[in-house]
Amino acid sequence: MATLEELRNQLDEIDNRMAELYQMRMDVCQQVGEYKVKAGRKVYDRQREKDKLADVASKVQGEFNKKGIKELYSQVMSMSRKLQYQRLVEAGALGRLPFIQIHSLDKENARVVFQGTEGAYGQAAMNQFFGEDVNCFHVRTFRDAMEAIEEGSADFAVLPIENSSAGPVNEMYDLLDEFENYIVAETILPVVHTLSGLPGTRLSEIKRVYSKAEALMQTTRFLDDHSDWQRISVVNTAIAAKKVLEDQDKAQAAVCSTYAAKIHGLEVLVDEINDEADNSTRFIVVTNQKIFLKDASKISIEFELPHESGSLYNILSHFIYNDLNMTKIESRPVEGKQWEYRFFVDFDGNLEDAAVKNAIRGLREEARNLRILGNYSIDGQI
Repeated sequence: MATLEELRNQLDEIDNRMAELYQMRMDVCQQVGEYKVKAGRKVYDRQREKDKLADVASKVQGEFNKKGIKELYSQVMSMSRKLQYQRLVEAGALGRLPFIQIHSLDKENARVVFQGTEGAYGQAAMNQFFGEDVNCFHVRTFRDAMEAIEEGSADFAVLPIENSSAGPVNEMYDLLDEFENYIVAETILPVVHTLSGLPGTRLSEIKRVYSKAEALMQTTRFLDDHSDWQRISVVNTAIAAKKVLEDQDKAQAAVCSTYAAKIHGLEVLVDEINDEADNSTRFIVVTNQKIFLKDASKISIEFELPHESGSLYNILSHFIYNDLNMTKIESRPVEGKQWEYRFFVDFDGNLEDAAVKNAIRGLREEARNLRILGNYSIDGQI
């Protein structure tokens, strides 16, 4: 019986041969890539790869080895494709992306829309990014805001997309898919909720609490201590404050900001009722123009994938191979396709970066309905 050292020596010899064969295979793939550049051929041939995996699996014994060699060759072919994508991009086969690079946003002359009413967190985020003197108006829903910039009645919309404690705003992801609008910046707003009511209201008088669904989620611990209060969701925290003022009913209170309470003449009954003290909301600045800032450092994309094993795993390898840092991934159901999902990914980079171009070339060929949602600056800094 061979010793462990002898067996390891055998493995080393096999690995050396495999490394040599891998190099030979990649050299041939380089030539294939050059041929495809000249012939204008696509890199990814899904059926050929399926046939290849079935063929190599037929050459080994046992289910474990069959599955293993298919996984191995999936990776080998994935690396081959990425080499060919690189050759295509170097040859200019990616083409110009339909985004125009700019040096700065025209904040002084912009007309901006936010969702909610006076005193909304959206207004605070807008003022934080565009300044207090911004030319602005407000609408009732996120959809109304997206329609406003699509039709041109506003240049930009400032809308929430994620909260640090409550998570993503799913409706915004659906609207980003539905509308041909694009993210050009983001700004992060600290969120501090209060319980506010009519002046002189006592906590014992309250029966109903109004606020946005996310705000009610973010103050669950405080509200749970008052289990007899009915929680009622409305479109916006500022709208909740406005309702309490208009109804003039001390049985009602609102979860809203101090600013909203002041705007609508309410008294802060309890301050800082957030479940988490460090609570922030990420707002995106959206426009209908395909533009990006010269020093933009973050990219958002969306795509769909075949409903089959390994499809997401293979797609994510494009970020790994190109040394791109993926910072976020979300999924949303695809309408009309049961158990199929649309993925939203944020990653670091600029559309002019070679690594980004390589990744996008591969993603376009291997994913379905790839869209670039924007290339923008974190916190709107350029």
